Amino acid sequence: MSDAGQGSEVAEQTPEQRRERRRVAWRGARRALWRPGFRATVGELLTGLTEAAPDVYDLDLPVDMYGNGIVETLEERVAALLGKEAAAFFPSGTMAQQVALRCWAGRTGNATVAMHPLSHPEVHERHSFSALSGLRTVHPTSEPRMPSADEVRDLDEPFGALFLELPLREAGFLLPSWEKLVAVTDAARERDAVVHFDGARLWECGTHFGRSTAEIADLADSVYVSFYKSLGGFGGAALAGPRTLVDEAKAWRHRYGGQILQQFPTALSALIGLERELPRLPEYVAHARVVAAALREGFAAAGLPWARVHPEEPHTHQFQVWLPYEADDLTDAGTLQAEETGVSLFPQVWDLRGPGLAYTEVTVGAPGLEWTADDVRAAVREFVARIPR
Repeated sequence: MSDAGQGSEVAEQTPEQRRERRRVAWRGARRALWRPGFRATVGELLTGLTEAAPDVYDLDLPVDMYGNGIVETLEERVAALLGKEAAAFFPSGTMAQQVALRCWAGRTGNATVAMHPLSHPEVHERHSFSALSGLRTVHPTSEPRMPSADEVRDLDEPFGALFLELPLREAGFLLPSWEKLVAVTDAARERDAVVHFDGARLWECGTHFGRSTAEIADLADSVYVSFYKSLGGFGGAALAGPRTLVDEAKAWRHRYGGQILQQFPTALSALIGLERELPRLPEYVAHARVVAAALREGFAAAGLPWARVHPEEPHTHQFQVWLPYEADDLTDAGTLQAEETGVSLFPQVWDLRGPGLAYTEVTVGAPGLEWTADDVRAAVREFVARIPR
């Protein structure tokens, strides 16, 4: 069957059939730039956990109960890594940040939070701040970048907290320069506001800033970090900051339903990620820049009318790719490439962002380190050959 015929066959399937076909194709691919744990099987995750767990925790200790034991060990480790007095484990980042901003509102007496309209709570959390805590958000800028110090300083109404997502995912995993980050946090404090970092991907920001994680976190009054987005954990998050804030946050964690009986599998996976993945993140960031350059070269050589890798030099190990085609056609091309060549260059679904314009996210993890620039360029040729044109 021709590529066009195979693409037509994919398009005629139901959405459920297409999702399953993508899943099977991705799992069957011998090469990929990233293999996230959420696409593994239960058996694979359990095997990995039991093999690695003895290296990070004494398994003869009692199981955790309502946040003690291994959960406390994880909290102490995170607080030390971030240079904060204390940290609290949460089952999700959504809950952690909801609690953090609620606590700060009580302390500052101002329930207004200044944040970017592309921030995760605004885009992906069903307006949780206003629905659950009576918080109100204002936007210093709508530009697809971090707000500037002047925009924060000149915001025309008071706010109690400045919320900064590092990196700003929806804008392309973008980070400001270190000087601009310092300036914008200083501007918030000139407004008598506290600073909170949405650091779901903070772990991999050090390469761009040329600073340690603790130095970055020191610019904020509180920081949320994720255990699964970059570290490969099963889930979970932590909120770090002053001990008095963390103690209050733990009380709200209980009220929000986050005081769960046992969390040892998630806590173990987080400790494994801190031990194994955290030291490798600078490698991933460096190689993401090699991959991004090779993608640009590959698209140019393939003669596409237009292509964009954004940012051109990734700030972290994740970035966006934009192409002038229909999203479904690009998604199907990725499926066909994985099925027919065993190489999964773009395993993610492509999202439509305009007439005949779509983008996808690229992540470079441990498997991606095996790809040379030539490998990437060859994979681009194979991918482009499967786009209906």
